This record gives sequence, C-alpha cells and structure tokens, in this order.
Amino acid sequence: QLTSFYVFQLIPLAGILSFAAVGALSFSVYSLFSKSDVIINKSGNPEPWQTIDPTKPQKLLTVRQKWKPIEDLENVKKLTK
Repeated sequence: QLTSFYVFQLIPLAGILSFAAVGALSFSVYSLFSKSDVIINKSGNPEPWQTIDPTKPQKLLTVRQKWKPIEDLENVKKLTK
C-alpha cells in the first residue's frame, strides 16, 4: 500500500520532465529546418555565412533591429566574386 503512494508522487515529476524533453526536441527540430544559421552539411557549402539573409532576424526574439547594407563591404563582396 505504501509503495503505490510513492509511485503516484512521481507522476508530476515524470510529466514535467517529459514536457521539457519534448519542448527541447521540438525547438531543436524547428531550428534545424527553419533557421538559416544552423548548418548540417558544411562540406557542401564551405562559406555558409554568405547565404544568410541579413534582412531576416536570426534571433528567437528581435526588438527594433534594422539592417542597412554597408557600401564599402558590398563593393568588396562584388570584387572578390
């Protein structure tokens, strides 16, 4: 009788740990397929930072971020390609 009481006390702990594990796994899968800064195959693209869209925020939460291209940097990119 006493052991079944202790098993019922572990149910909330198992539920919370399961919820945390599912949340971590789902965020990992979300980041893997939707974020451009997460890279699986680096040998296919040796310079992956060149393909990241600077106008799309890379953070989970972005507050008042504005991107403007730097003219000198854009000129150097054009010359090195």
